[in-house]
Amino acid sequence: MSSTARTIRYGDDPSQIAELLLPSGTPKGVVVVIHGGFWKAAYDLSLGRPLATSLVAHGWVAWNIEYRRVGNGGGDPYTLDDVAAAIDALADQDVPRDRVIALGHSAGGHLATWAASRGRHDRWPARVALTGVVAQAGVLDLSSAYDERLGDGAVEAFLGHAPGPDDDPVDPTRQVPLDVPVHCVHGVDDDTVPITQSHTYLRAATEAGARATLTEIRGDHYTVIDPDADAWQQTLAILDGL
Repeated sequence: MSSTARTIRYGDDPSQIAELLLPSGTPKGVVVVIHGGFWKAAYDLSLGRPLATSLVAHGWVAWNIEYRRVGNGGGDPYTLDDVAAAIDALADQDVPRDRVIALGHSAGGHLATWAASRGRHDRWPARVALTGVVAQAGVLDLSSAYDERLGDGAVEAFLGHAPGPDDDPVDPTRQVPLDVPVHCVHGVDDDTVPITQSHTYLRAATEAGARATLTEIRGDHYTVIDPDADAWQQTLAILDGL
C-alpha cells in the first residue's frame, strides 16, 4: 500500500474502519472501494487493497471501506448502516466531493449500487452523494440471487429471511431508476455470480429510463478485480468517463 495510507474509524466497532489513500497532485475524485464476499465475515477489506493501490497510481483518492458482515454483527440493516456511514465520513476528510464514485465487487457491487439510492430512505440520509457507480460482477437482483442460492444461500443469510416486497429498499433492481449512472462490468464465464445478474439489472434500469451500461469481459468472477488484467484497465477507463 502507499505510504500515504491512513486507517480512519467511522464508528466504534472494529469493522467500522476505512483506509484512505491519496495520490500525488490534484486528484480526479474519490473512488469508494467496497469489497465483496457475499456479505460474510470471512472476507475483509484486504480484497480491495490491490485496486485501491492502482486507483491512487491513476490519480484517484481511494477510500477502501470495511463494514460489519454476516457473522460479526452485520447483515441487513447493519451492513447497510455501515456502508452509508463510511461514505458519509468522507465529509470529514480533506478530499474532493464533487466526484465520488462507488466501486464494488460481487456483494460489494450490491452495496455500491444500493448506496446510490440510500438517501431516499429515512434511515440513511446522505451527507455525501455518489456521482456514479461501477458494479463489478455485482449481486444486483436479490430475488433471483436467492432463487439460485448464490453463495450457498447468502441472500437469505444477509436479509435474515427470503426476500419480499419489504426488502425493496435494499434491492438495487427494485430501486431503479437511480439519479446517477451505473456501469456494470461482468465476466461472461462467471459461475459465482452469473452475468444474468447484470443483465437483469440493466434491463430493469434502462426500461425505467436510467443511465446504465454493461461491459462484458472475458473471464470469471475474479478477473474483474485482478489489477493486472485487461478488465481492470477497462474499468479504469470507465471510471475516468464517469
